[in-house]
Amino acid sequence: MEKIRTLGELKKSGYVHRSVKEEIRQNLIAKLKRKEATFPGIIGYDDTVIPDTERALLSRHNILFLGLRGQAKTRMARLMTELLDEFIPIVAGSEVNDNPFSPLSRYARDLVEQMGDETPIEWIGREARYGEKLATPDVSVADLIGDVDPIKAANEKLSYADERVIHFGIIPRSNRGIFVINELPDLQARIQVGLFNILQEGDIQIRGFKVRMPLDMLFVFTANPEDYTNRGAIVTPLKDRIESQIITHYPKTLENSLLITEQEAAIHAEQQETVKMPDIVKRIIEQVAFEARGSEYVDKKSGVSARLTIAAFENAVSAAERRAILNKEKSTFVRINDLQGIIPGITGKIELVYEGEQEGPLQVALNLLEKSLRTLFAQYFPNPDTFKKRKAGAAADANPYRPVIQWFDQGNSLQLLQDTTDKQYEAALTSVTGLPGLVKQLFPKANKQEALLMMEMVLHGLSAYSLLSKKTFEKETRFSDLLGTMMNFSTSSDPEEEEL
Repeated sequence: MEKIRTLGELKKSGYVHRSVKEEIRQNLIAKLKRKEATFPGIIGYDDTVIPDTERALLSRHNILFLGLRGQAKTRMARLMTELLDEFIPIVAGSEVNDNPFSPLSRYARDLVEQMGDETPIEWIGREARYGEKLATPDVSVADLIGDVDPIKAANEKLSYADERVIHFGIIPRSNRGIFVINELPDLQARIQVGLFNILQEGDIQIRGFKVRMPLDMLFVFTANPEDYTNRGAIVTPLKDRIESQIITHYPKTLENSLLITEQEAAIHAEQQETVKMPDIVKRIIEQVAFEARGSEYVDKKSGVSARLTIAAFENAVSAAERRAILNKEKSTFVRINDLQGIIPGITGKIELVYEGEQEGPLQVALNLLEKSLRTLFAQYFPNPDTFKKRKAGAAADANPYRPVIQWFDQGNSLQLLQDTTDKQYEAALTSVTGLPGLVKQLFPKANKQEALLMMEMVLHGLSAYSLLSKKTFEKETRFSDLLGTMMNFSTSSDPEEEEL
């Protein structure tokens, strides 16, 4: 079809024009019949958002995606371009993608009238038919719809009453395509009013011109519920004109969250060769987001984006890579201790309520990480709380953690430096009496690296369940007897003792 260069050739080819919404509808039907993925790469929406979107597109509706940040709203909109035809014909040189059979602009109408079947034709691809605008308070009607261009009028010696002096905005330039407005509530109310006629009648009005251009478009809007109260609102008549409102959500399962992070994390090829990311560490990172979404310190209206776990995943890999570089090791794996390096990926991506601000972003991030360790520990190891509830004699015999705790009770402590070598890391963990045997008993098929990681997990888990003391410093994590640490703290805080 791209070989067709004139209107006459287009007519002879038998090309049939379809509206954008009809085009998307028919292409979607074809994909559904072939059982193809309509929104490839979107994870966790198979039973919720995607079916709702398909129904809206089959109904030829404009769409509002409503959800918290980081819920793939814009990505869903951008993937709709895959439902457009690969190429469509336009009048060559048209600013508004004029349909050769029914031109809208003065330029295209005059050209077709003048040249007839010899009117030149261009073909544009589906990617060129997508327009997107981030709504900000400074967006004007001229930006979106258009305005009179005095420079064009002066250069071409045209009257201001001449339609040719119009400079079209981004919406008319997206004619015969998909146009997306992100963060719709941030658009000033008077600008939202300017969209009424476009959505209802499909045409535009510019200044005092008696111009009627029935635009052929699919509109997609995105909005965050938080914006309805904090920064702005979608005016009611505009909401009424958007036929389908689709609610998005965060991943409902840890498995889906894992898939999203692995898909989106930008891990360098060198890092993939050097660093191994254990499954349990991946799950701890994902659990941080789940803990944050339920935390009393985090603003639930703001949400916790999937970008948090993506950034944390990348930071964890980089922490292990940095350690390997410093120690001149060709390969390594991410340790639990390396997760101290994900704190910067957490603090900037959570909005705190007043109580959280009092705690401080750093402390909230550490608390979330500690809760994640506690949650995951109970999924891999026997829950220590079950042994606390038993009678002393029975608990002593059955408690698998007793040898490890006794080792620390005897005054021993363990220091894990963040940049320690793999050999030093192994030596430190295997020095704890009962720790290697415990892991061997629970995970008999674990390889060396997995066993060491599980040994470290035991220490972090016992700390999370208040059975060991854990102190985190800038470059190290130190485990010791909980009671001894409390006694030392009590002694050192006594003014009389300090004077002695």
